Amino acid sequence: MDYDPQEIEERWRERWAETGRYEADPDGDGDAEDATFITVPYPYPSGGMHIGHARTYTVPDVYARYRRQQGDNVLFPIAWHVTGTPIIGAVERLKKGEEEQLSVLRDTYDVPEDTLQDLETPMGYARYFIEEHYKRGMKSLGLSVDWRREFTTNDERYSKFITWQYETLRDRDRLEKGLHPVKYCTNEEQPVTTHDLLEGEDAEYQEYTLVRFGLDDAVVPMATLRPETVRGVTNAYVNPEATYARATVDGETWLVSEPATEKLRLQAHDVTVEETFPGADLVGDSVTNPVTGDEVPILPATFVDAHNATGVVMSVPAHSPDDYLALQEAKADDERMARYGVDPAVVDAIEPVPILDVEGYGDVPARDAVDSAGVESSNDPELEAVTQDLYNSEFHTGRLHDEYGEFAGEVIEEVRDRYRDEGVEAGHFGTMYEFSEEVVCRCGGDVEVAEQDTWFLSYNDEDWKETTRRVVENMECIPENTRDEYDHTIGWLNEWPCIRNYGLGTRLPWDDDFVIEPLSDSTIYMAYYTLAPRLREIPAEDLDREFFDALFYGADAVEDPDPRALDLREEWLYWYPVDYRFSANDLISNHLTFYLFHHAELFDEAQWPEGIVIMGMGLLEGEKMSSSKGHVVLPGEAIERYGADTVRFFLLNSAEPWQDYDWRAGQVESVRDQLDRFWNRATQLIPEEPASTFDDEVPALEPVDQWLLSKLQTTVREVTEAMENSETRAASQTAFYGFEESLRWYRRRTDRDRPGAQWTLRHALETRLRLLAPFVPFLANELHERLTGEAAEDVPWPEVDPELERPAVEVRERQIERLTEDVNDIVDVTGTDPDRIMVYVAADWKREVFDAVVEAGPDVGAAMSEAMSNPDLRERGDAVNDIVGDLVELVRDLDEETVERLQALDEGDAYAAAVDFLEREFDADVDVYAEDADPPDPGDRASSAVPFRPAIYLE
Repeated sequence: MDYDPQEIEERWRERWAETGRYEADPDGDGDAEDATFITVPYPYPSGGMHIGHARTYTVPDVYARYRRQQGDNVLFPIAWHVTGTPIIGAVERLKKGEEEQLSVLRDTYDVPEDTLQDLETPMGYARYFIEEHYKRGMKSLGLSVDWRREFTTNDERYSKFITWQYETLRDRDRLEKGLHPVKYCTNEEQPVTTHDLLEGEDAEYQEYTLVRFGLDDAVVPMATLRPETVRGVTNAYVNPEATYARATVDGETWLVSEPATEKLRLQAHDVTVEETFPGADLVGDSVTNPVTGDEVPILPATFVDAHNATGVVMSVPAHSPDDYLALQEAKADDERMARYGVDPAVVDAIEPVPILDVEGYGDVPARDAVDSAGVESSNDPELEAVTQDLYNSEFHTGRLHDEYGEFAGEVIEEVRDRYRDEGVEAGHFGTMYEFSEEVVCRCGGDVEVAEQDTWFLSYNDEDWKETTRRVVENMECIPENTRDEYDHTIGWLNEWPCIRNYGLGTRLPWDDDFVIEPLSDSTIYMAYYTLAPRLREIPAEDLDREFFDALFYGADAVEDPDPRALDLREEWLYWYPVDYRFSANDLISNHLTFYLFHHAELFDEAQWPEGIVIMGMGLLEGEKMSSSKGHVVLPGEAIERYGADTVRFFLLNSAEPWQDYDWRAGQVESVRDQLDRFWNRATQLIPEEPASTFDDEVPALEPVDQWLLSKLQTTVREVTEAMENSETRAASQTAFYGFEESLRWYRRRTDRDRPGAQWTLRHALETRLRLLAPFVPFLANELHERLTGEAAEDVPWPEVDPELERPAVEVRERQIERLTEDVNDIVDVTGTDPDRIMVYVAADWKREVFDAVVEAGPDVGAAMSEAMSNPDLRERGDAVNDIVGDLVELVRDLDEETVERLQALDEGDAYAAAVDFLEREFDADVDVYAEDADPPDPGDRASSAVPFRPAIYLE
């Protein structure tokens, strides 16, 4: 029967669905020792499922299947995250008929034309992608999910759970209200967070210092991250082609770019625009430095971004390579200066003003930096790196000049904040927030920094941080090097705004004008999985604060506990804590650390997360996947073409979970061919009637059979160790490809029609199918059931059988394999087709030299001394010296146990026993001789034999 994955896989999907195979309930005795709870971030269905998502959910599925075969009762649930505005934004773009949105829906995700109107409500949109993409894709992949536990984050009962969470956090003073910088969508007119962003997900708030330069009766604020350079300002720049404004800001007259007026308004300033005008109107004027009192000219510069900060830039050419080159270019362009009414002589008179000394640079560090790097233009791509190098040097080693008074001689790193604070107090400086890069909302709107009176989670509370650090200390971090990333995030994490003005999700319990935002309502939802099916039986109005207090904190937490809550508590405690959460590396800086904070605060230590496995990113043919650009592969299409097992096996084989992987069609096709060959070889071994066991009536086994069975035990051990470390690539590679190497040798070595060989091959196949069941469950279950009458997932995970381990046999067989390789090498090099092969085993005295090397250790001098202590060897003198080096190298590369087995090996007997095989392999007569037994030696080769490296002559 040919391998037909579609037919096989559909049959198993139906069986799993009909039997509820993966529905997990507490054991009858309530013993939670063998309970395993595995979770993965629930999907946000604002678009379809692509092959990157497939890998995200398949990796934990493999671990879930493995733990079931280990005898655990495994819970692996999934739900749907719809909180926030991305789905609403997608619906709005659809209703507006935006071509890009329609293209993604029609062309990338194959939404039928007559279905588009069903997507014009938020939950209609979400439901389509949940049912038609995610659930269909997950079921097609064979994910072992307990589907009874699914929910959406705007379900009424889930909202009751989130309400309890936030009421509890508020009572514990983990929520505060106050002005706080937030990401603010100017289109939706509400705060947004990372999950709402189309661009700039990694953007950080930067607090700029506003240096309050003066122009007549107006303030001209200029934003800088280096306030200490204010004494080195020689001029200012505006964009002459941009629009600027005279505005009343908190009762003062300010001159800023027009976009800056909106930024300032969002940051809690009272702003009224009095008039607008072109930036060219400011060019040629002079502004007053608030610290030095110097007048500096305003020059034109189209490189000034009117949308960044205030749109007016101060220039410090002595310490900024950008400013130094811009000044040189302005001096060289008299025509442009004159065109904007600037006297070129004024520009020519501008000279850099050094304000600090820095190691490795001269009086004008910026000039030295560009000269040494050979940078001559503001457009040179090397300029950014040159600038950053100088900034870093000045920050860490730059010392201020005498005119800085009490700060003179101080290193910038140690005084910048104090200098800024004094400038603010003196009225010279102000502050303003700006992003480190452009930020765009999924709705398409610009995102700015806004200061709002909002509720935020006080992740900056030191006691909360300390408890969360204990969570990290106690949990397993895979890979281990991510542990420091959690600690780092805990360290810098500050207040987190947890509400927004509108969107899907749970209303803030004490102010229903606001909705709890997506990253804040997804921190302990794992607990809800354990309760979801049974909570549906309880009226939503009964799920109040006391109900959940009794559920999570026990009968003593409330005066009159609800018996239903206490009953549910038993199930929650059975499953909790989460044993492993599989998630993406980029979520450590937000979701995953929030997850740890909330568990640390809300639950006892016994319910804290036990482990997190980090997963890498996916590429498609070497490029980043992008749903919005249509650069994706849909799981359904891949499964239809290759089969689910092929898709799974490629995704698991291409990289360890925490490594990035690359979906390449050619390589996926190769995996499909490999599974096809595996199927064909396996079906040849399956008898007409399934056997229930392979332990009865074991036929006589030859050494080569024992060798394969021993290699099988090593495979079982290595695969198990890899799975325990969540190394799914190493596990699948070893179980499939690694053992296949042993099988290829075995097929060459033996008569496969022998009863012993047939039994050995079937036993190996049965064991491998159990090892492969987590990775390719459809194929493994089908073949195992045909072979034994039971599905692979229904029998225990293989254990190493010590009685089948034959390390001495493995060493013996390896020598035969090496001899075969050596003969092949000689045949290849000489191009001969031998009629006769003579094999010479090293003389006994050479074995004595080997024993001496083993005794002395892998040191040539010590080995020679040991050998020469033997009178018989001492007589051989130079001959011993000639082989000691080779034997030292041999011993150095082997472990102690292998060396001991080589010492016990009768090398000649091993080769003699393999003569029949060697004669078949090379279609030649094969003779094995001992070097010191006076054998025929037509090629004068016998004397070159070394222990475990026989001499070979082809005739």
